[in-house]
Amino acid sequence: METHCNLDAFSIIYQDDDFVAIHKPAGLLVHRSPIDKHETQFAVQITRDTIGQQVFPIHRLDKPTSGLLLFALNPDAARNLSDQFMEHSIEKTYVALCRGWTPENGDIDKPLKYHKDKLADKDKRAEDILQDAFTHYERLATTQVEHKMGRFEFQRYSLVKLQPKTGRKHQLRRHLNHISHPIIGDVQHGDRHHNHFFNQWLGQHRLYLAATSLQFTHPTTGETMTLNAPLEASFTNTLNKLWPNQELNPILD
Repeated sequence: METHCNLDAFSIIYQDDDFVAIHKPAGLLVHRSPIDKHETQFAVQITRDTIGQQVFPIHRLDKPTSGLLLFALNPDAARNLSDQFMEHSIEKTYVALCRGWTPENGDIDKPLKYHKDKLADKDKRAEDILQDAFTHYERLATTQVEHKMGRFEFQRYSLVKLQPKTGRKHQLRRHLNHISHPIIGDVQHGDRHHNHFFNQWLGQHRLYLAATSLQFTHPTTGETMTLNAPLEASFTNTLNKLWPNQELNPILD
């Protein structure tokens, strides 16, 4: 099931001479892909058209993930920022809604099999490669919903903050599934029963994973930059349903 893309959720978060930061809506590809040939709109194209100049992609967000995405605006900045991502020196923060009540905090140190690119890796035995992968998480809030599923009358959910120290494909989705707290709306690594419940209950389908903050070194000035992006309305509407009497903004900030 495809995540609906709301292009009204696209916005420019920050821009200077070296880079631009955007809010990417859930369901929007970063750039053109032969695997999604039917797609006609991409974050690269929309950002370029919005600011009126060429942009250089330096990292990715999965198509169903919303949130903060950086583009460089010149080759020097692109090299510098790409190096920071490659060296894992950029601090990335995500927020996710997951099944069950997680521990209050913890570290997931679980190597992940390399996910082959269907095109670039078609002649390689890349699927045999194990890559180190490390994620720190912190539980922000818990709730439960009265809804019978199997032998349980109530369903439990957690809102968690995630800080990946490595950048493996689908790392956060695979790591949370590994500790038995899959992200709601995750078709590939999640729980289809809970995904179906949220779809029926709220009338929307999305992956409840959002990139909310990036901290890195400015490629020209050397100063520490901290950028934040608000959650998409489709995400916050669900949180307001789950926590109707609780103000979550201070927790998320």
